[in-house]
Amino acid sequence: MDKSGQFLPAKVPGTIHTDLFENGLIPHPFVGNNELELQWISDERWQYVLEFELTKKQLKNQNIDLVFEGLDTYAAIYLNREKIDVTDNAFRTWKYDVKKLLKKKNQLVISFLPTNIYEEEAKSKIPYKLPEGNRIFTRKAQFQYGWDWGPKYNTMGIWRPVYLEFWNDGKLNDVYVKQTKLSENIAVLSVDLELKNSKKGILKAEIYLNDELKVEKELGLNSEIENLSIPITIKDPKLWWTHNLGDPYLYEFKVQIRDLKGKLLDEKIVKKGIRTIELVTKKDEFGESFYFKINGEPVFMKGANYIPQSSFQSWVSDEHYEKLLSDVVESNMNMLRVWGGGIYEDDYFYELCDEKGILVWQDFMFACAMYPGDEAFLDNVKQEAIDNVKRLRNHSSIALWCGNNESSEGWHRWGWQDGRSEAEKAEIWGNYQKLFNGILPEIVKELTDLPYWETSPKFGRGDKRYISEGDAHDWWIWHDGHPFENLEEKTPRFMSEFGFQSFPSLEVIKFINGGDSTSISSEEFKNHQKHSRGFDIIRTYMERDFPVPTNEEDYVYVSQLVQAYGISKGIEAQRRNKPYTMGSLYWQLNDVWPAVSWSGIDAFGNWKPLQHYVKKRFDDVVTSVVYKDGTLDIYVINDLITEYNTEVDVRIINFEGKVLRNEILKFYLKPNESKVVGSLDLNEFKGMENQILILTNINQKYGGTHYLVKPKDLDLKKTPVNFNVLDSNKSKSLYISSTSLLKDVSIHTKSNGSFYFEEIIPDHSVFIPITIDYENFNLEEIEIKSLNDLVN
Repeated sequence: MDKSGQFLPAKVPGTIHTDLFENGLIPHPFVGNNELELQWISDERWQYVLEFELTKKQLKNQNIDLVFEGLDTYAAIYLNREKIDVTDNAFRTWKYDVKKLLKKKNQLVISFLPTNIYEEEAKSKIPYKLPEGNRIFTRKAQFQYGWDWGPKYNTMGIWRPVYLEFWNDGKLNDVYVKQTKLSENIAVLSVDLELKNSKKGILKAEIYLNDELKVEKELGLNSEIENLSIPITIKDPKLWWTHNLGDPYLYEFKVQIRDLKGKLLDEKIVKKGIRTIELVTKKDEFGESFYFKINGEPVFMKGANYIPQSSFQSWVSDEHYEKLLSDVVESNMNMLRVWGGGIYEDDYFYELCDEKGILVWQDFMFACAMYPGDEAFLDNVKQEAIDNVKRLRNHSSIALWCGNNESSEGWHRWGWQDGRSEAEKAEIWGNYQKLFNGILPEIVKELTDLPYWETSPKFGRGDKRYISEGDAHDWWIWHDGHPFENLEEKTPRFMSEFGFQSFPSLEVIKFINGGDSTSISSEEFKNHQKHSRGFDIIRTYMERDFPVPTNEEDYVYVSQLVQAYGISKGIEAQRRNKPYTMGSLYWQLNDVWPAVSWSGIDAFGNWKPLQHYVKKRFDDVVTSVVYKDGTLDIYVINDLITEYNTEVDVRIINFEGKVLRNEILKFYLKPNESKVVGSLDLNEFKGMENQILILTNINQKYGGTHYLVKPKDLDLKKTPVNFNVLDSNKSKSLYISSTSLLKDVSIHTKSNGSFYFEEIIPDHSVFIPITIDYENFNLEEIEIKSLNDLVN
């Protein structure tokens, strides 16, 4: 219902913002300054009404449940004028027995109230102020209240499906395929059933493994809810691996419940990978380790932090999930961290992670705040945790449950204790302990076999132990202005956050500006930079390492190069330092709206240069170099669980492609090892560091290019680029070459999209398949940009 009292069509799942937009009542929430004009929506009351009919057959069912998978957030539910409940948690599933209330013609009404009504009431009951704002009192996506990469859109609505469940004698509330023992020859599992019945008696369970009947068992039912365990074994099991180490193989378990006459009463299908996952935190000579073992093998985690893909979840389609997670695989990542200020993701997200072999570090939804400790709040959170842990526990991709993001660090380092009495501090920290060292780990232990981690990071960067114990967030870079080189000097046991902002693509900037303008100085565009010092920080780092363009479009491009340059330094250093360091997750993979942000992939799905850099530097075997005092140390890093015995071809070449020196370094690497395979004295090239690059190659498969000076100091030439179209078997390729090095090349063609290359080296030309309208392809439509255009 809108403000005038008129009912308008709505989509479910959806939100009030998207429904208003679809009805043409508000402008697009992501364009220009519209965010500022749409804040009134969160302060209004909104009502959704559904009128529906049921058949006689449906009404004859012995049991009918009304199920809400997600209501955001404070919602009064009325069915045929009877008040059923007022919900208070967007993350919970709400289920009601409505058999007695239903008839042929029915009306369902859901009235949403603004969060501030409840938040102010909860706030008034506490004699002190909790950090950070009123959002802490409401169990919904915390980023909706505004973040330094996202807008303030505190929305309401039926954000996940709502439906009626009809059933009679028996219903499967839950199926959990629990792994109890695993060896090379056998996997022993337990299929745990939560069965709801309407009467005592005997039912029959059938369990199929990959469509083959494995177990048939009669079940005696003596109570309304029965919890039953049925053992099942698999001989010579195929193990689930991350995509870079093996096959993410999934078994299909189908559980059917029948009556003794054979009638099917209910069925659930679970796809499950057989694997072990272990978080290893052991005291050692340096402090305490932090790494994951999969199937007994230590694995270096490569990936990024993931945030919701939109402020409005109904705008995220299956195609969005498929595209983004395919990009993750293409980028050679094996882990995503689902950040604690967002949402427990859609089932499809985890299904794709299972299928694609991507591990998930799963935060509970608490971020950057201290939370209440009253009984009602804790009971609410407990049920939230139970709902989501049970919903997600069959997914083999989930590697860890983490209590919160940066709440402990905030308490100990961000001044949250200042001015408080000892009693007050004891109470707030005691409430923290109840939640993050009491309720949440107990639920994870009771319901899963997964590890639990209290908070990320374990220690903030103000504590010297951040480098030697647990996981770390390195915001010396960006927030504290330290140079990128610090990432090479300080590598923790597991880097779970570090990042740097850049501008999005020109396509996104035009959208933000509401037309064809690529201005980054418009007030509309400035509203899409949510970090108060963001523009200044980008420029500061740009001045250190890159030329600073005066042209706005070039400035956008160089901002992306700065981001890629800095983060790749960190990734390489962290990988070089294995096994001391065993994880590199940068902030952040994606965007929640079109914006200036830390993402490697912008809101329209465009890869920034960062993502291209990441793809190379997360490869299973990589070379990396360290240049100091005239000596070049050459590392080879092996992430495979097999040994690597071969040679690296090292070539020192000038920017015209002439090989100045060639060395072949033979090496042997154990599984999962990083080491220096050779050191070269480069003193003969003193004074030429800005004119040479190091080209490393392993078996024509792995390798890279390396430079000895900062990008702004490279002696790059403004060089003509040669384009030709080559025909081959009814297909065409665009052939690009140059007589001198082209650094950080961005190519755009109207008919074939955009392409990015770190460099084009003479005698190492590039071929681009022409896939769209190649009969009419015109070389004149090509636009090319490179760092060569801006240096010198």
